[in-house]
Amino acid sequence: MISPLTRVCLVTVLALGLSACSSGGFSAANDSPYAPGAAEGESVDGLLVGHRLMAAGEYELALRAYYRAMVDQGATVDTLSAIGSANLKLGRLGQAEQILRRATEADQTFVPAWNNLGVVLMERGKTAEAARVFRTAYALDSGQSDAIRENLRSALAKTQDRAYDQPQKQEYKLVRRGKGEFLLLTQH
Repeated sequence: MISPLTRVCLVTVLALGLSACSSGGFSAANDSPYAPGAAEGESVDGLLVGHRLMAAGEYELALRAYYRAMVDQGATVDTLSAIGSANLKLGRLGQAEQILRRATEADQTFVPAWNNLGVVLMERGKTAEAARVFRTAYALDSGQSDAIRENLRSALAKTQDRAYDQPQKQEYKLVRRGKGEFLLLTQH
């Protein structure tokens, strides 16, 4: 015999399960972190799914979603920039640089691609080129983004202070002078 409480729980679970299977389903709001539902035969926008996965820190899954978006939409500046950004987050700097360069060639006015290319170049130690790329992003953005302004400032600081960018490595050697005295010499 099933208790009345168990019966109510089973009916509730069954009703919820059936409502999720209906055509309306549990429709998500536009600001939901979950992928939107698709009508039968329609595909979900891979860029939207990828952006949500990136926000959730799921970079490998986001990269897959971006590749699906590129299959559907082609190699647009949006898909290329998204793929480059996911590769950057995964630490694949060579791939990220190559893809982001393609994105800036596809649309020379797309600010996110220029900024992200600058970030990759900074990570790779190419600070002079990164500063040039950040200048381009800053100009295209009309100086409205604080993040781009800060990236440009950091790149310029590193290019002006080469010691900061490439600290000199000094090796020290102890040389004995007489009885018990030591002289510290540096080698450059």
